[in-house]
Amino acid sequence: MFTGIVEEMGTVRSIKKGAKSAIITVEAQKIMEDIHLGDSICTNGVCLTVTSFDKNSYSVDVMHETLRRTNLGDLKSGSRVNLERAMAADGRFGGHMVAGHIDGTGVITSMTRDDNAIWIVVNTSRDLLKYIVDKGSITIDGISLTVAAVDASGFSVSVIPHTGSNTTLLTKKPGDTVNLETDMVGKYVEKLLHFQAEEENNESKITMEFLAKHGF
Repeated sequence: MFTGIVEEMGTVRSIKKGAKSAIITVEAQKIMEDIHLGDSICTNGVCLTVTSFDKNSYSVDVMHETLRRTNLGDLKSGSRVNLERAMAADGRFGGHMVAGHIDGTGVITSMTRDDNAIWIVVNTSRDLLKYIVDKGSITIDGISLTVAAVDASGFSVSVIPHTGSNTTLLTKKPGDTVNLETDMVGKYVEKLLHFQAEEENNESKITMEFLAKHGF
């Protein structure tokens, strides 16, 4: 579990590509202070497992499904990435509940300055938009942000200077792809309501006639 509060920006040292997978090595500083094999590190919003590390970097395996659903396949040596360690039980919950399980991607369509903030508009699919609500939470490349507006094709967020200087978001430009994780609460509510509706619509086929026919 993560919070969407980025701890630092790391740098991709290398990417070893397989047929449909990859091994990514990331250089970092703060993340390395108490790293262990098997730790979960949110890398551009994606929960990845540490498979090896040295003093200054760690490596992760990235499977085909992850590359298909995220922008990690666009990374190259020297790319900057947002990093967050799993939330400590005694830590403050500064962002929102983030699983590190990307729902899909979006494309930045515009970036506009508004005094000290930057408005960013992201277009994404209708499948994701149904979970994105005005003033709700959204995770963009691992960053917990508040949705400022939603329309039929996308949504907007406003980025304050601190977020801009401590994450990779403002290094992006229109046309770039970003990882999106919607609020997990909405997905659970939808699943429960859908399941309940199915139960109500599926009347039992076990009748008195059925029981008698089969010897009961």
